[in-house]
Amino acid sequence: MGLLSDPNRRRALTSLLTRLNTPLCVLCYLAGVAWFMGLAFEPFTLRTYMSENAMGSTMVEERFTGGERALSAAREFAVHKKKAGGMPVEWLVQAMQSRGLEVYTQTFSRTSTVPRNLEAKQRHLMVKGTNVYGILRAPRAPRTESLVLSAPCSPGTANNQAVGLLLSLAQYFRGQIYWAKDLIFLVNDHDLIGMEAWLEGYHDVNITGISAQPLQGRGGSIQAALSLELSSDVITSLDLVLEGLNGQLPNLDLTNLFYAFCQKTGILCTIQGKLQRNDWDTVAGYTHSVQTMLLMVLRQASGRPWGDHGLFLRYHIEAATVRGINSFRQYKTDITTVGKLLEGMYRKLNNLLERLHQSYFFYLLPSLSRFVSIGYYMPAFSLLALILLLRVTHALDLWVQLSTPIAGLEDGTVEGEEVSGPGVLSLVTPVLISHLTGVALYILPVLSQHAAVQHFPVSETEAVVLTAITIYVAGLALPHNTHRVLSGEGTERGWRLLKLLGLLYLAVLLGCTALINFSLGFILALTQVPIAALITPHVPRLLCAGAMILLSPGCTLLLCLFLYQELQEAPLTLLEGWGLFLSAVSQGILDHHLYGSLLYPLLALFIFPCWLLLWNILFWK
Repeated sequence: MGLLSDPNRRRALTSLLTRLNTPLCVLCYLAGVAWFMGLAFEPFTLRTYMSENAMGSTMVEERFTGGERALSAAREFAVHKKKAGGMPVEWLVQAMQSRGLEVYTQTFSRTSTVPRNLEAKQRHLMVKGTNVYGILRAPRAPRTESLVLSAPCSPGTANNQAVGLLLSLAQYFRGQIYWAKDLIFLVNDHDLIGMEAWLEGYHDVNITGISAQPLQGRGGSIQAALSLELSSDVITSLDLVLEGLNGQLPNLDLTNLFYAFCQKTGILCTIQGKLQRNDWDTVAGYTHSVQTMLLMVLRQASGRPWGDHGLFLRYHIEAATVRGINSFRQYKTDITTVGKLLEGMYRKLNNLLERLHQSYFFYLLPSLSRFVSIGYYMPAFSLLALILLLRVTHALDLWVQLSTPIAGLEDGTVEGEEVSGPGVLSLVTPVLISHLTGVALYILPVLSQHAAVQHFPVSETEAVVLTAITIYVAGLALPHNTHRVLSGEGTERGWRLLKLLGLLYLAVLLGCTALINFSLGFILALTQVPIAALITPHVPRLLCAGAMILLSPGCTLLLCLFLYQELQEAPLTLLEGWGLFLSAVSQGILDHHLYGSLLYPLLALFIFPCWLLLWNILFWK
């Protein structure tokens, strides 16, 4: 306390921080990156364990033997789906009723002003479909809780085996008497849109504007859910998909339960499509863990649901997608074994006395047997955020020095230029123009698509994407527009005050983002913090302008796409990367309008305007 209360010591500390500010910032950045990369090293991670006592043991005897019935049902489903040209509603209703379920249907429709892909030509995309679900009532409980097993009705030949296995499991579960929770078997149409319609109908809400028929039958409060994706009669491995809407993750115990039963049944299990390795002490083993963790970070940062389970998480329902992979490995698993795994998982979930809550909700997974908790990965972000605090201290100190009147000379004159405030207009104008540009980037691409189609030979999706890119590039003219509005030229105090405002603004944005979605906050901190720390009007403008553009939000997205494909061992050419970038922009806007993804409004309304403030500082006159 004496160090802070003594003016001389406080002045000495401030002088030390000012003198060593740049080395400390470089050290913090390197330490933050090194800390994050070290998270994939096995000795620095924790071994997964089951926190929920009700699911602590896998000592249940799985007796499911309906693999052939599942394949037969899958073939029937494929025939009727092809005949109906989509969801075979009548056949599904009859199939579920013959298996002793209470069967209900739900029709829904959704009109989107943003087409779903770059090739779409429709003006208003209307999606209509029907969800079919059956309820197996719990014979030994008051029916206040339920579990969900879902399988999407995908186009073509995809996912037919998942629907067949769902029906076979429903028939088998119907003959058991130990169920303490309602079991809901759902076949949803149009993937995520149908799932969102069913969830909104089940909880009697309307969040996304879907027009859906009210549900005629409900079970108890949903405790957990699994979405099943199988497209072949045999599989080589099961991939667990966890990332949900806006980076949400299910409780870690659900992951631990899946891994435990995979170990018991002998099924190869993967996460991010990668098998687990045991040679963690080798370079190849560490590289494999880093790749797996980076894939999870990039998926989580995207903010999109990577499976139908991703929409359950919005309603505080622990859910995951189990995806069957049939690769060229010689090891094969039949559908009966997959059914035994699901039987074991649901029998354990049936034992729950309360919602899953004892394990972690914030974590990263370098493998299915190891995890990184929030207490381990947050210091990496904190070290990057500390740079902003150090630069704020430095900028504030220099601004105070410029604001302090200089002592007069003996003859009464003042040495140096007269100290005067920068004026409110010099700060309000760049802040206002930056955020108006962000608002235009958020609103205009969708509103102007029809006019663009009428005047240019492009589809509506291309119009949305190209309008967004045009507004984004037009934002680079912000310094010119700002100085046209300002009267006179900016002062030294003016740009320092604007930088102080930009540093505080960025610190608040990154801090709030990292609390909601760590992966997104960390990626933005990696790219935006160096810009905010180093930018001044006195640096080489051409070189720094190129660096700022390279680290801008749009280019960061492009670089992340290249990195993701490289980690997936499917590298892209420049032309393919540009096409994928356009699709990603379109998908981001579509996810926001259909499901409420927050990535696009966050970048358009906050991150991009903050970057424009720093861009304005570089060209300050």
